[in-house]
Amino acid sequence: MDIEFPDAAALADCNDYTVDDLPEFAVARRERDPETVGDVPAAARAAVDAIEGFDDLDPGSSVAITAGSRGIEDMPAVLAAAVDRLAERGFAPFVLPAMGSHGGATADGQRETLAALGITEETLGCPIRSSMAVEAVGEDDLGRPVYAAVDALEADAVLLANRVKPHTDFRGDVESGLAKMAVIGLGKHRGAESLHNAAIATDFADVIADRYEVLRRETPIAGGIALVENAHHRAARIEGIDAADVRDREPELLDRAREHLATLPVDDLDLLVVDETGKDKSGTGMDTNVLGRYDFHGEAEPDSPSITRVYARSLTAPSHGSAVGVGLADFVHRDLVADIDFADTYVNIATSGEPRRAKLPFVVPDDATALLLSCSTTGVADPGELRIARIPSTMDPDSLVVSEPVADELRERPDVTVGPLAPLSLDGGAFAPDPY
Repeated sequence: MDIEFPDAAALADCNDYTVDDLPEFAVARRERDPETVGDVPAAARAAVDAIEGFDDLDPGSSVAITAGSRGIEDMPAVLAAAVDRLAERGFAPFVLPAMGSHGGATADGQRETLAALGITEETLGCPIRSSMAVEAVGEDDLGRPVYAAVDALEADAVLLANRVKPHTDFRGDVESGLAKMAVIGLGKHRGAESLHNAAIATDFADVIADRYEVLRRETPIAGGIALVENAHHRAARIEGIDAADVRDREPELLDRAREHLATLPVDDLDLLVVDETGKDKSGTGMDTNVLGRYDFHGEAEPDSPSITRVYARSLTAPSHGSAVGVGLADFVHRDLVADIDFADTYVNIATSGEPRRAKLPFVVPDDATALLLSCSTTGVADPGELRIARIPSTMDPDSLVVSEPVADELRERPDVTVGPLAPLSLDGGAFAPDPY
């Protein structure tokens, strides 16, 4: 089925405004001086040695190390250092993709996803074993099966590796981290689908905690390397945790991660423009903590920030066409829609359990049209008063182009630098590619 979306001329009559009616814009930058790990490989090696589960492991034992699908800046270095340290201790490490249904829920697709993140056998110095085969190893408190990857079950030990951060779907003592990596990552497609479906029936955090304990008992998880990122998406802390201590330690690291979370320096916007959305930017394409909208069954929407409309402009290449979370936007560029692989997207959406996030938003032919349509869809009477911000992605909400009302507000903040105001520059209806 071919869909013909209207061009700019067809939408020009939606209102009487032109680009000249919009406010002037300025480049803004929020400055931070966050806590940072000085030597990531050394910290990762120390994290491996801190896990007591490896102390009694026989030489030559195989160790499966998890690798997820998120674009975590320091994770390739963490994984390579963990491989090196385990090999030095006489073990036989290998990496297994642990990403639920990502990569089209295929073994080759998950290997390709890791390669796009710079995680390959060459960079790691060890094999990557990619398979979607799982076995049920027990049941959760709801009586539903808990799955684990066959590759993990056949290993002598499993080392979880993941970032600890606030989740994009829910709030709880355990969100994104080592427990989730075990339940969804090691569970592969079947485990991810089962977990998300169970979470709709009850509490997301409780299901993760419950299933983690099943996996801890029934699989050879020795422990995990937990990475907490700062607002610049570099490691602020790298820590080794024994499997039995994960449930107690993760809430403490989660609180620390919340302190470092990169969010917008402004809480009230009529329109947020996001240049890039994709799986390498967030598990939901766009981080819901930046957007201020979850749109997930059973979860209350956050009070802040308050953003009336969101416009997503493009889909990143490492996403391989998966536009999970596109439904979080109100407007999307026609080029983004052209890049969507709906099979990949729908498999991921069905696995995550929230079909509303797969809804196709209002499709616009160019950036100018999105701006002008915001004049009619935000409740603002005077276009010159529109509060607009543009960011490269939700991973970098500290780099902005903002309209005059927002610029005036940000000038009062000591941690934000705001440049001079100027009329908006558009080339054939398109924004400048890199104004930041």
